[in-house]
Amino acid sequence: MSGIKSQDLGLLLKLVSLQKQEMAGRADRARLAWPDDWQDWEDDEYDAPKSFASEIRESDSFPLTTHTMRNLEAETGIGKTQISTGLRRCYGVGLAKKDRKTEVPRANAKSLLEFIVYGAKYVFPAKPGQLVRGIGTAFAAPVLENRLFSAGEFSPVWRDARGNKKGLEVEPLFKTVGYAVRKDPELYALLALVDAIRIGNPREANLAADLLKKQLEVNV
Repeated sequence: MSGIKSQDLGLLLKLVSLQKQEMAGRADRARLAWPDDWQDWEDDEYDAPKSFASEIRESDSFPLTTHTMRNLEAETGIGKTQISTGLRRCYGVGLAKKDRKTEVPRANAKSLLEFIVYGAKYVFPAKPGQLVRGIGTAFAAPVLENRLFSAGEFSPVWRDARGNKKGLEVEPLFKTVGYAVRKDPELYALLALVDAIRIGNPREANLAADLLKKQLEVNV
């Protein structure tokens, strides 16, 4: 089987987000680690509906319901066939594993963190491109924009007609990022941190890595 693809990394981060939501429900906490109103786009009637996962977070059936190929497709915009083959790739290289109790796919947090911090910028390189309207990512996303200041006139963005910023286009890890992050602020933060590692200077990348380590709850 061929090597991991960039959208596989996005899928793994979605699995991380779903597990965080699952644990939040079990602990009877209404809020997750990130503010649930983080966004960098204009709302209108065509926006993606609220994540189905948030509606059933406190249900015992949460992982079985949210981790089906059908729901993962609905949450990310990635096709079911691509999700299935992507999971097989991730199992094959140790970035994902099946939950011992429920058999649902889980991200291998420690291996995922190591891959992102030490390999993402080489395997999935990205450079800011042309000036476009879009959704802020990396240090221009809410998760980082108040923590540091990066030199440069324009911010890095994912191209999106209803994004709030004009900036330099960064190719996202998967084509439907704009759709997926509208449904999940946790995923938005995680993807933005990965982009900070992919395109940021050492200070930005180190801060993003520290925040990602904390969010993945990895002790290394």
